[in-house]
Amino acid sequence: MTPRVAITGIGILSPFGRGRAAACQAMRDGRSGIRRIESIDTAALNCKIGGEVPAEAHQGSFKGFDRFSRFALIASEEAMEQAKIGDTIDKERFGVIIGTGLGGCETLDAAFRRVYKDGQSRVAPTSIPWSMYNAAASAVSTHFGAKGPAYAPVSACASSAHAIGHAFQIIRSGQADVMLAGGSDAPLTFGIILAWESMRVLAVDNEHPEAACRPFSADRKGLVLAEGAAALVLESMDHAQRRGQPILGEIVGFGITSDAGHLTDPSADGAARAMRMAVSEVSPDIGYINAHGTATRANDATETSAIKSVLGDRIPVSSTKSMHGHAMGASGAIEIACSLLALNDGFLPPTINLDKPDPACDLDYVPNASRPARVAAFLSNSFGFGGMNGVVAVRTIHGL
Repeated sequence: MTPRVAITGIGILSPFGRGRAAACQAMRDGRSGIRRIESIDTAALNCKIGGEVPAEAHQGSFKGFDRFSRFALIASEEAMEQAKIGDTIDKERFGVIIGTGLGGCETLDAAFRRVYKDGQSRVAPTSIPWSMYNAAASAVSTHFGAKGPAYAPVSACASSAHAIGHAFQIIRSGQADVMLAGGSDAPLTFGIILAWESMRVLAVDNEHPEAACRPFSADRKGLVLAEGAAALVLESMDHAQRRGQPILGEIVGFGITSDAGHLTDPSADGAARAMRMAVSEVSPDIGYINAHGTATRANDATETSAIKSVLGDRIPVSSTKSMHGHAMGASGAIEIACSLLALNDGFLPPTINLDKPDPACDLDYVPNASRPARVAAFLSNSFGFGGMNGVVAVRTIHGL
């Protein structure tokens, strides 16, 4: 029989703060974590807002790594602590997959500034090992002594959805008993924000940052860049039950497709095919969708069309990006973690700032306030530039 894949640990570091409790409470309250950026000088930037992780949530932790690796380590520690993964497990059957869209932006930004602005002829010898895309995955696997499969999917905003989906498949294939999977990104650097500004897809509301991200709204202006990390401990159901570990949820489906089309414009067909793959085993039970929901003109209407083509208009949908912003390659993991925390606690997370829906976006987006609900299973959609699509289906504690 194909092994079932349990979730036994959740860790998250987000604009809401450090840990599961902070994220769950913010979603229940419908509270935004988007604010004016404080970690860099934004004087020369047009966009001065983002979903920034509060300094007190990570300062002093894991010094000597790039910001995105520190975030991954913090989230992974929380997940591992909850899962009670100790030295009794077979470390050769314990793997790590941490997706990222942009890798060590902080390190690269500092190196480029040193060379091109300050005119220095040398950069720090740690520039390569700290900035490489697999730096977080390597740091996490080393920290926990995980000697099984370890790597970093890099597929834009679908990176951590792919990480969790691939970890699910690895356990199902019998190659590992335990996988620590998730994503991390820290793109709030001067150079990265400037590059996104040039694409004209950022929402700029420096006076009212908490209202800047408006998915599915007729007056939406674009996405809000964010940072953060989330990690899940996945293990075969038999392995978790032998340890007597409480089950927080179950990964029950994964869809992965490519649009093979435009570099930045999304395809409803590619998204729909990924959703169909993910729901093939659990379609009747799906009671909620955490949408990719970027608040860009192209994504929201296209995703709405894809959802309707697969599951009709009967299922509540929301975009938690309205509260925490778009954390690039970490988004999928953050949104799966947020969804599972909320649904296990008995409520649907809202889409805030939704006062005037776009007529082309005509689903139930759980506007502005969380809603009590008992949901057996949900989907999390992640669609990235380059036509990269990842959809993960998760059963909650109410559906186990």
